[in-house]
Amino acid sequence: MTTTAPVIPDSAPIALEKAEIRSWKAPIAFAVFVVISLVLFLGFSRHGQSTFRFSESSDAVKLPNLVVDTFSTTIVVIVILAIITACSAYLSWNARKTPIWLVVVFALAFMFGFLAWAGSGELPVPVTGLLLGTISLSVPLVFGALGGVISERGGVVNVAIEGQLLAGAFVSAMTATLTGSWVVGLLAAMVAGVLVSFVLAAFAIKYLVDQVIVGVVLNVLVTGLTSFFYSQVLAADPSALNHPPRLPDWPIPFLSEIPIIGKVLFNQTIIEYLMYIAIFVVWFGLFKTRWGLRLRSVGEHPEAADTVGIKVNSTRFWNVSLAGAIAGLGGAYFTLGSVGAFSKEMTAGQGFIALAAVIFGRWDPIRATLAALLFGFASNLQNVLGIIGSPVPSEFMLMLPYVVTIFAVAGLVGMSRAPAADGKPYIKS
Repeated sequence: MTTTAPVIPDSAPIALEKAEIRSWKAPIAFAVFVVISLVLFLGFSRHGQSTFRFSESSDAVKLPNLVVDTFSTTIVVIVILAIITACSAYLSWNARKTPIWLVVVFALAFMFGFLAWAGSGELPVPVTGLLLGTISLSVPLVFGALGGVISERGGVVNVAIEGQLLAGAFVSAMTATLTGSWVVGLLAAMVAGVLVSFVLAAFAIKYLVDQVIVGVVLNVLVTGLTSFFYSQVLAADPSALNHPPRLPDWPIPFLSEIPIIGKVLFNQTIIEYLMYIAIFVVWFGLFKTRWGLRLRSVGEHPEAADTVGIKVNSTRFWNVSLAGAIAGLGGAYFTLGSVGAFSKEMTAGQGFIALAAVIFGRWDPIRATLAALLFGFASNLQNVLGIIGSPVPSEFMLMLPYVVTIFAVAGLVGMSRAPAADGKPYIKS
C-alpha cells in the first residue's frame, strides 16, 4: 500500500506571526525627566525674566538677546516634554523605536527650560560661551573615544585610554618645552600613546592576559610614572621643562564670522581642526574601506577572518597602536591647548568618560563623538551656572558629568551589542 504526502497548494495562506518587541526605556527615561521638571520648575518655581545672550562684544555680526518670562517658559517646556513622552510611549506600545530626532528635541527642550529656570533674574546665559566651552572640554574625550572605537572594533577592550591621554599630556609638555615647537609636542604625544598601546597589545594579544586587567594596571602605572617624573624632574625647573608653547588660534576666513557657530567651530586651534578630520577619517575608514572591513571582521568573527587570509593578531596589534596614537593626540590638548603646563593626574578620569562615550555611542565613531560632546556639555554647564549665579548647589554641579555618564550608560544604551569578539583573545588553531 502506497501513501502519498498531501500536497499543499501554492496559494494556501501561510500565517506568519510577527513577534512584537516593546522597549520602554525611552518613555521611562522621558517620564523621569518630566517628574524632575515638575519638581524643579513648579516645586522650586522662579519668577522674573531670563536672558539668553547669543553674541559677544567682539563679534562682527551681533544677534539680539532673547528675553523670556521664566515661569511661563518652564510651564511650556513641561507641556512639550509631556507630549513627547506620550508620543514615545505610543511608539513603544506599537513596538516601534523612538526616533533619534525626538530624543534630541526632548533634550533641547529640557535644557532650554533648565537654563531659563537657572538664569532667572541673574546674569544673561552666554549661549556662545556655553557651546565654545563644550567643544573645548570635549576635545580629549572625542580623541579618546575614537581611539576606543578603533581598538574595540578590532576586538581589544581599551580600558587604558586614561593612561594614553595622561602619557600624551606629559610627553607633549616636556617635548614642546625643550624644542620650543608645539608641532613636535603633538607628534611626541602620539608616540607616547603608541608606547602605552604597545604594552596593552603585547600583553593582551601575545600573552593572552585579561585585557581589562592590563588596561587598569597601565592606567595606574602611567599615573605613577608621570606623577614621579613631575615631582622629581618637571617641578624642579618648570620654566625649562614644563612651559610649552600654546597652540595658536587659526580663524578660518568668512566661516569664523558666522554668528554663534563661527566662533564655536571655525575660530579654533589646529587640534580642534584635527579632531574634525579624525572624526570623518575614522568613520569613512571604518565603514567604507578595506582597512575598516578587515578591522571589523577580526572584531566580529576572527576565525572567519583567518580563513580568508587576514592575520588576526597582527591586525589587532597595529590597530590598537593606531588607537593609542589618536588618544595620545587628545592628551596633548591638556598641556598645549588648555592648561598650558602639565600637572599631576590632570586628565582626572577623562579616559574613563571617553570609554563610556564608546559604549554610549554603540562603538560607532559618529555616535561616540556625540556622546563625548554630551559629556563635555555637562562638564561646562557647571562653569556657566556658577558664573550666572545659579541656585543649583556647586556640589551637585561638580558631580553632574559623572551622573550624566552613569545615566547614559545604564539607562540609554538599550540593547547595544559590543563586537562579538571584543575582549576575547584569538588563538590560531
